[in-house]
Amino acid sequence: MKKVLVIGSGGSGKSTLARQLGELLDIEVKHLDQLYWQAGWTEPSKEEWLNKVKALTSEDSWVMDGNFGGTLEVRMQRCDTIVFLDLPRLLCLWRIAKRRLLYHNRSRPDMAEGCPEKLDWEFVRWVWSYSQRSRPKVVKLLREHSETKRIVWLRSRADVHNFLRSLRRLEGQSLNPLEPYER
Repeated sequence: MKKVLVIGSGGSGKSTLARQLGELLDIEVKHLDQLYWQAGWTEPSKEEWLNKVKALTSEDSWVMDGNFGGTLEVRMQRCDTIVFLDLPRLLCLWRIAKRRLLYHNRSRPDMAEGCPEKLDWEFVRWVWSYSQRSRPKVVKLLREHSETKRIVWLRSRADVHNFLRSLRRLEGQSLNPLEPYER
């Protein structure tokens, strides 16, 4: 595992898991929220963002977390492992509310400076409808890449814990990127 993509709904724990994987695998973590957003929640142009993602994914190793559907296919093509956090939406909603309280009026560590944590109805709706709107597209892409990528599909906090525990046991051993994760 040298190029690991972590995806899932807002509040699913992508950034936390990416940090943990980065530490375990001794690989630099790239938080896409931190790289995409500019101060004041300003967005880059689509072309600028695509070029940045292509540059990031051309590096020898990385753990990358984030959704950003417009570049998801590029990232999936260039990774060796995809970790999909497919957690319950109520848990995700709880986590985004908790995150808002923890980082009130300041940027979280995995977010760009000048982008204080916010919680608006648009984001709540996005998290709530993720399973109907975004998840089917992600599942389709996972199936399309299942022959050439290691797919790690985590559906609960216990799955996440067990996955990390299994990696800690394997630490120092070679990991086959095409070997499926067994729960």
